Amino acid sequence: MICYNVMTQRIFFVFFLFSVVTILAQEVSDRNIQYHNFEQQFGDSAHVAFMGGSITEMNGYRPMVCEMLQKRFPETRFTFTAAGLSSTCSMTGAFRLEQDVLSKGRVDLFFVEFAVNDDQDAHHSEQTAIRGMEGIIRHLWRNNPYAGIVLIFFANEHLMDEYRHKREAVSIVAHRKVAEYYGISMVNVAQEVRQQIDEKKLTWQQYGGVHPAPYGNRLAANMIEKLFEQPVTAEKMTSEKTSFEKKSSEISEKHPPLPTPLDIFCYENGRFVSPDIAKYGEAWSWAVPDWKSISGHCRSSFSGQKLLCCDQSGKELTFEFDGKAVGAFVLAGPDAGIVEYQIDNQPVKQTVLFHHFSNNLHYPRTVMFDDQLKTGKHTLRLWIIDTVPPQSKGTVARILQFTVN
Repeated sequence: MICYNVMTQRIFFVFFLFSVVTILAQEVSDRNIQYHNFEQQFGDSAHVAFMGGSITEMNGYRPMVCEMLQKRFPETRFTFTAAGLSSTCSMTGAFRLEQDVLSKGRVDLFFVEFAVNDDQDAHHSEQTAIRGMEGIIRHLWRNNPYAGIVLIFFANEHLMDEYRHKREAVSIVAHRKVAEYYGISMVNVAQEVRQQIDEKKLTWQQYGGVHPAPYGNRLAANMIEKLFEQPVTAEKMTSEKTSFEKKSSEISEKHPPLPTPLDIFCYENGRFVSPDIAKYGEAWSWAVPDWKSISGHCRSSFSGQKLLCCDQSGKELTFEFDGKAVGAFVLAGPDAGIVEYQIDNQPVKQTVLFHHFSNNLHYPRTVMFDDQLKTGKHTLRLWIIDTVPPQSKGTVARILQFTVN
């Protein structure tokens, strides 16, 4: 009987802790939510897309938001696109938007998060983070100028520490500038988590770290749900629905003009171009690598894809493109090397493909060769050199896509 009572007490205690966690996760104010011009009405059907890194790819806030939308708008037939891709930044996002999101259909509501990866993975400058995020926003609004957009700043320890020093991290500064310029709603999870931790309402472990636990994802989802809790009268709902349906029918006829870009070199026309159209010799191969024989982990997202690969120095490829920027989306593994390249008749430059996360992982990253070219046709020449980068174990290049703006 004593053992039974002890077990009962333990079960009750666990249930109590779970209840407290659930309640705390729901206690979020709107102090770190900026609404701007947020469309909360849908027609008979709606396409909702999510783009970001591993926080969006994981089974976290995204399915919670999908469930919330279905409950709030039971008469709407939703199509959900999950375009999270681990380790990727806003720059890569700008180039894969067409393939991973817009190819699925016109987007009505778009959630995007890259603050963490622009910070800790890419270490982007403010300029680069603006070019990536602004490129995404402008490209999306050319697909549907009436799409609602929500920009989410998730948390890591550096982003929170910057707030404690009365400043914002570079990635959040850049993304905020884009959001405020275009009147986009923002959900600042990093600031909310930092404040709750400092107020002893939450711990970093409870939140779950960079990849939030269910508790942390619920907190983020609840913050997002507050965007839909603005009071709307029945009369306003009817007029907005009519207006929305009218706007939707007119999209193909006339697009309202976008304002002048914050950065004229933003990647608003970013796209992937398959590297198999390049000209190259036998030293380069367009094939699925034999990953079992190659050191380092390759994620399932890429393990079945063809790549343009080479491990011999001095073997040139030529890629012709039309645009004002060119780069490459690569898998940079433990053996990633250094490439030299020349665009038209410009001086020869070089780029290190190896990344600080490449030691045991074929890390997906975008390297830009030039993003301030004159609009028009250009020719890229590229080859590997025989210098092994520090910490790397080889001189290999593996190209998933060329990136063109």
